[in-house]
Amino acid sequence: VLIVAIIALFIPCSFSWIKTSSINYLLGVVMFGMGLTLNLSDFRIVFSRPKDVCIGCLAQFSIMPIIAWLLARCFNLSDELAIGLILVGCCPGGTASNVITYLAKGDLPLSVGMTCVSTILAPFITPLLTWLLVGTHVNVDILSMFWSIAKVIILPIGLGFIIKRLFANFAASATEFLPAVSSIAIALIVGSVVAANSTQLTNSGIIIMVVVILHNICGFALGYL
Repeated sequence: VLIVAIIALFIPCSFSWIKTSSINYLLGVVMFGMGLTLNLSDFRIVFSRPKDVCIGCLAQFSIMPIIAWLLARCFNLSDELAIGLILVGCCPGGTASNVITYLAKGDLPLSVGMTCVSTILAPFITPLLTWLLVGTHVNVDILSMFWSIAKVIILPIGLGFIIKRLFANFAASATEFLPAVSSIAIALIVGSVVAANSTQLTNSGIIIMVVVILHNICGFALGYL
């Protein structure tokens, strides 16, 4: 992923052929692979642990926005960068977090459940938090967001789960290759995004890199504690 990011930054044409509009489809492929690894009991675990999901979502919409706001103040970021960083902090957990959880052999059902719940809450909470922290109103297309979570997460995972139930031998064989497929997909997504924004990243990439890394480190440390 790091190698792809560096290549895409300095040679954007090497990954500009991957349109950012195709990112959802790449994530859908990864989600389908995850569905092949899940069992019915995994979904029961999520519904039997509402406390864990609630704590995770509460942390998502409190710790991450506040850290983003503090970093923007500490680094005296320009209005554009500050709003961008705070908006990232106010957003729900992304689909890529499920991929990382899967590759790290973490609690995948809980991760998927938290992503779904936080994304459903996001159309209401993200604009409110952004307005409270930076005084800027952000319009969110609620129907588009709901369709996105269905298309990128629920449908592919559900399809993978069904295929596993119907074709168990195929699912077992495919599972051996899924981590590689997921890693390649993430690398292509990173290459696409970096290539599309190479000019902006070149102009202010260092400060963006520092604050984003700190944002993640601080969030992870507080979550761990």
